Amino acid sequence: MRRKTKIVLAITFMVTVMVSAFSYLYISQLLRQRLNSAGDVAQLLAQQIVYSASNSVPDLGSTRVDTDNRKSVRAAIEGYLKTDTNLNDMLDSFVGNVPIVYDAAILDLDGRALLHSNADLDGKILTPRPDFERLRGARFADQLRMIYSPSAVYNVSLPLQLNGAPFGTVRVGISTVLLKSELTPRLQHAILFSVSSIFLSLFLSAGISRLALGPLAEISRNLDDATGLSSDVPDDEQVDHDEYGLVTLKIANLGRQMRDAKEIFSALKDNVDQLMANLQDGLMLFTRDSHVVLVSASVERFLGRPRSEMLGRPAREVFSTKTPLGVVLLEAFERRRPLMQREVESANGRRVQVSLDFIQDKTSQIGALLIMRDTESVRRLEDEIEMSRRLSASSRLTRGVAHEVKNPINAIVLHLHLLQNKLQQMDPGTRRHVDIIGSEIHRLDRVVQILVDFTRPRDLKLEEVDLRRLLEEVVSLAAPEADQHAVAIVRNLPPDPLMVKADLDFMKQAILNVVINGVQAMTQGGQLTISARRDENMVITEIQDTGGGIPRDAQEKIFELYFTTKEGGSGIGLAQTYQVMQWHYGSVDFESIEGQGTTFLLRIPLAESPLDAVREAATRAR
Repeated sequence: MRRKTKIVLAITFMVTVMVSAFSYLYISQLLRQRLNSAGDVAQLLAQQIVYSASNSVPDLGSTRVDTDNRKSVRAAIEGYLKTDTNLNDMLDSFVGNVPIVYDAAILDLDGRALLHSNADLDGKILTPRPDFERLRGARFADQLRMIYSPSAVYNVSLPLQLNGAPFGTVRVGISTVLLKSELTPRLQHAILFSVSSIFLSLFLSAGISRLALGPLAEISRNLDDATGLSSDVPDDEQVDHDEYGLVTLKIANLGRQMRDAKEIFSALKDNVDQLMANLQDGLMLFTRDSHVVLVSASVERFLGRPRSEMLGRPAREVFSTKTPLGVVLLEAFERRRPLMQREVESANGRRVQVSLDFIQDKTSQIGALLIMRDTESVRRLEDEIEMSRRLSASSRLTRGVAHEVKNPINAIVLHLHLLQNKLQQMDPGTRRHVDIIGSEIHRLDRVVQILVDFTRPRDLKLEEVDLRRLLEEVVSLAAPEADQHAVAIVRNLPPDPLMVKADLDFMKQAILNVVINGVQAMTQGGQLTISARRDENMVITEIQDTGGGIPRDAQEKIFELYFTTKEGGSGIGLAQTYQVMQWHYGSVDFESIEGQGTTFLLRIPLAESPLDAVREAATRAR
């Protein structure tokens, strides 16, 4: 009985000490937090005054002030400050609108007030005041003494530099009277709460400790049965502790295990959420009874439903038997058999590649994993990879061929000049043939040079630009060609900026190539529509013509170098556009119907897109 009484008294004493300590910490932190807030507010106000004062002084080089005369410069600056109504109004508004601010002023290097919230002090030497950091950095007891002692004003000061030289100081005064009027109700409430908590803790700890000491042995056994922690507590520690100590020790071990598990779970959840947000494929994870526990962001595009409506629901409520996708998946869930990759149509009409795998744990199934891919995106990616492979192989080959061809061409040109010099007296027929040979050699040299330029690696000069402005410039460049072909160019651009990072020259040339192609495709005139829109993290530019369209047998080759369907065409423009879009981590695609026209779609990441970091890293690597 005496042992239990000692434990009760010890528990009561410890609880009282803890509540008292927490009460002291609470009150001291409340006071410190308010002082920090007051200091931060005054610091911010001083910074605003410094900024406004800097803006109120113009460039003295454009005035009649003798900038070589320091006195003239200071006098001119003082005049600008005193006549700036915004600056004067700011000082007055700070005092009137911020409860803790006593006054605000701009002082010169001698401590004379150039501007003061109290107009009577303008031009006078101000008495020095203690710095506010002295109050903020003091101990709790000293802070209380300084605030509740006779009233005082503490300064928050910032140096002021004007015209590139130290000019004075900005000073904001904080009055302890104003601080005290704000703090007193809060401190009284906190003290009352702390005292009440202490007395309440005394009664509660005494009663609860008496009630808890009785069934401690039962609690200890239940802890052992529920968590198996008995093995985690060494025998020597069990001997050294009473029942209360054993329970405390076991609860501490249980809490440590729970904290470790929580940290692991939190880290795992963050990693999974980050991974799910960046996945282009749709991914869903199901439990043993086919309930959804994990959904990636891309699933919303495939199913047309928000993730919040799918989480926790069974598969039969997520997928509908009225769609081909739902029929295939629900049949697989019912039979509990994996579904190999299959292409089906989703509820919104998109073609989707799906695969369903059931997760095994020894001999039983514990869940299922569903993966969905956009068929069009997969095919587009395959086409782009194939086109990139072809361009890369063509570039390697043509660089070597061009280098080898340039040398014979230069030799031929040299010897042709020598031949022309030796044959001074040539008949007109011979001279005409020689001139034709020379012009054709120069044309061949230009073709080879274009080939060399196309395959040469380029350093992009990326800058952030509004794509709408770039499209307007392209329209201006294409206007003469459009007028010549009787083509009307229609622009359909959004009101909001479409900021992208691009090399202006390359991107302008890439878009211009597509626009000129569209204009030239309308031999009888027509309309070329240029539109742009934002699609998630990409900007899509559509260039639509009303020409004859691209023949089906030529559609797979239009981005190949030197392939053209126009007479006199070089076959370089669209290949160059494809290359430039790849340099910018974008893409170019088209939709064409013979007899109705062609629409080109140019995609480029937004400036704030997650691809921007990848692009910058790749640029640094080059």
